Order: sequence, then C-alpha cells, then structure tokens
Amino acid sequence: MIRSVSYSIGVIAVAFAAASPNARQAAPQATPPSPVQLANQAERLRIMKELKISSIPPGAVSSSPATYNEDEANPYPDLPDPLTMKNGQKVTTAATWRNRRRAEILEDFQREIYGRTPKNAPKVSWKVVSTSNTVDADIPTVTKQLLGYVDNSAYPALSVIVQATLTTPANSKGPVPVIIQFGGGLVALPEGTVAPPNPCAQPGGFGARGGAAGRGGPPATAAGGRGAGVPAGPTWQQQILAKGWGYANLNTGSVQGDCGAGLTAGIIGLVNKGQPRKLDDWGALSAWAWGASRLLDYFETDKAVDAKRVGVTGHSRSGKAALVALAFDERFAIGYISSSGQGGAKLHRRKYGETIENVANSFYHWMAGNYLKYTARWDTMPVDSHELIALCAPRQVFLSAGNNPGPLNADGTVSVNDAWVDAKGSFLAAVGAGPVYNLLAVKGLGTDVFPPIDTAIIDGDLGFRQHTEGHTPAPTWPTFLTFATRYLDRPAASATRLQR
Repeated sequence: MIRSVSYSIGVIAVAFAAASPNARQAAPQATPPSPVQLANQAERLRIMKELKISSIPPGAVSSSPATYNEDEANPYPDLPDPLTMKNGQKVTTAATWRNRRRAEILEDFQREIYGRTPKNAPKVSWKVVSTSNTVDADIPTVTKQLLGYVDNSAYPALSVIVQATLTTPANSKGPVPVIIQFGGGLVALPEGTVAPPNPCAQPGGFGARGGAAGRGGPPATAAGGRGAGVPAGPTWQQQILAKGWGYANLNTGSVQGDCGAGLTAGIIGLVNKGQPRKLDDWGALSAWAWGASRLLDYFETDKAVDAKRVGVTGHSRSGKAALVALAFDERFAIGYISSSGQGGAKLHRRKYGETIENVANSFYHWMAGNYLKYTARWDTMPVDSHELIALCAPRQVFLSAGNNPGPLNADGTVSVNDAWVDAKGSFLAAVGAGPVYNLLAVKGLGTDVFPPIDTAIIDGDLGFRQHTEGHTPAPTWPTFLTFATRYLDRPAASATRLQR
C-alpha cells in the first residue's frame, strides 16, 4: 500500500507501509507510522524551513583558482579555546578537562555539528556467518564474515543488518591489534533474508557500501587502495598483516545510507521510527561512527582481537567518520585520518577548498540539521575541528592528505589534486589541539610550522604527512604504521596511556 504525506514546504513525500503482520493486526491506534521517504533535496528544504533559513549561499568551486587563495584562507583566525570553560574559567588540570571541559565540547559537537547519538540506540547481536583460511603475501590468515542484527522490535517496519569482515594472522600466539577500515566489508546475507531498505544504493552496489570518497572517487581509492600514480607495492592490508596485526572492514552503507533520502531508513530511521530527524539528531557520520563502536563491542568478545588496541581509519568522507568515532568513543586507541576535509579534521572556519556551504548544499545528511545554520556565519560556530581532535587526547591521531592544486589548465581552471580537502587546515587543527595534549602530559605535533610536502611529523602523539599522490591514503600507510607501532606493539604501555 502506498499513501501520500504532505509537508508544508510543498513537497509530497511518499511513505511505504512495511509493518510486520503482527503490527497490522494490532488496533489502529497502536500501529506505528510507516516510514516516510523524502527526496534528497526535499529533506534539506524541510530542515531549512525549520531553521527559518530561506537559502544557503553557494559553496566553493573546486576548479577555481580563487578557491585556493592562502592569503584569504583565514577570515576568522581566532579559534575557540579548548581550555577555556563556557563560564570563562581556565582549564589547568587534567581532571578538569576529563570531568568538565571535555563534556562541554562533546555536547556542542553533538548538538550543533554531527548530531546526538541517541541513548536509546538499539542493541546489536553479532553472528559469524562464515570463516575462511587464506594466504596473503605468504601470511596465513583467518577471515570472518560478520553480520550484526540490530534489534528492531520497537519498529519492525525497518531493519538494519550491519556487515563487516575481520582478518587476523592465522599463526598469532595471542590477541592482536586490529585496524577498522570504514568502507568495504560487503557480506552476503543468508538465503531468505530480506535486505534492509537503502534508498541511497546506486547501480553496482557502491552506494550500499557507503565507502565513497569525499568527491565521489572510485571504490578502490575510497577503501584505502592505490590512487593514480602510486607505485605498486604491498597493499595496506598486507602491510598490517606483516606487522602481526589484523584489519577489519565496516560496510558503512549497511549502517546508514549515504544520502538525504536515506535518513528515514538505516539506523537513523530505525531509531526515529521512520520519521524525519529533529535538528539535533545524528547524521550519517555519527551513525557510521556508532557502527564502528558496535563492531568494537563484538571485538571485545573475540579472542583473536586485543580490544584495547583497536584503531580506526578512513579516507575522505570515511575519514570524517573515523575521526568522529575516535573522538566520541574513548575505547578506540588510535586513528589514521586521510583527506578528511570539511566536516573532518579541516578547520571549519578556513576559506580554502571545500567549505561549510558545500557540505550544507550537497552532503547535509552527514551532519546534524543544526549544522546548516552556520552557513555564511562560520564565526558563530561554538567549536571547531581542533577541538574534535582534542576530544581524542591523549590517544594518538595521525592526519594525512595529498598535494596542493596543480597547474592551471588551458581553460584557466585549476587541476585540484587533493587541495579540496585543505591539508594545511587539518595541520592547523592539530596545532590547535596541542595544548590539550600537553595538559594531559603527552606530546602534540611539536611544531606550528606547516612542513614541506612529503615530510613526516611522527615524534609525538599527533602525526601529520602531506604526500604528492593526490586523493588517496595509500602513499602514507607506511608512515602511519611506523607512527602506530610504538603504541600498538606494546599492550601494557598502550593501556596505561589510555587511562591518563
């Protein structure tokens, strides 16, 4: 049965009645509402109307030389102080940071930027649906395919089944560190299982996987593979296995679809019983981060994994989600955040590359509805990305991005390479997080001077490298693994650091 739902913005939404047979037999007043599905831009307009915003200015143009003018990049150079409480009190002790200031910053991010992860999010029951033994680069491995069944008893009209894979060395003598990659992790559902709805799925299944690059890059690059021009060599998976660690892939699209039309499906739609979001409800980035946390819940039960030494990684939009996961869930030990750009590690106030307006116009579903009210009002945002990185302290964060704009094309446009994500904006965010790391008796970057390209900064607990190979994480995997080794290869030391 199909019925129409009318909205005051003049958009007709289509809702699909998909209730279970038991729900249909219940009294009419007890029947839950059917899931609403608004078209992608219709949902954005609905949020704008609720915020009383009539329009959103256009964002930056990726091919325009004016988009990459460093002289105009910092219209609001004064960032919020992560070590000043809202009442003006200075934070001078680690206890004040942990017990008070961190909570203030987290509240601002959840209310205004990424949305609140609901306290009533349903439980996830994990099942190992298959186990296989393979050999990768002469290393015997065990791969488990995992399905996480999300409890939908409160709203049977929607279902969510989280897909993930876990690969560990077969000959390990004990539990090993694991790095969770946001993206990939496609697992076939058991025969007879109805696939959960995903209005964002694209032909070929790419949208269903949710691992797309920030500018719509190809799946191989998005999942951490090689970009154009990167020399052949061991894959990131093989590099991890060579260290005696394991890796996992989280199918983010199985948690939440990557489009505005999908906000009433997936885990967000399930929690909201198929209805549109409130302004401070979570967006896709928070939902994907929640999915990683639920995968970590499973790892705490798997004897092959040392759950106290689990890191996260992602590239582009998946890098944004990985940073949110690391900031919001203190159980994660370390993160490799690649080319995360606007909405990730890049300072929101930076006028270089992608801006708040670009995200608000095209990718608003990543964020809380409240995020849209900061278009053309960047300086009124109560937090910025340096504080998101500070939420990770004292744990380790490694940031990376590709090169700056290339030469002008014949038509006067610029060859973007990876300038769109603003590597310097991420570096400056790490600099801004440094005082919190210092307060917690660990070392930040150790410099505020933007380094030459291909220069690794890995002496502290914050790391950074900009490479020359464009929009891909591949060239910096060896640097990250060098950075991570001194933490993940020492279980006792790592556990001690996390308790500070």
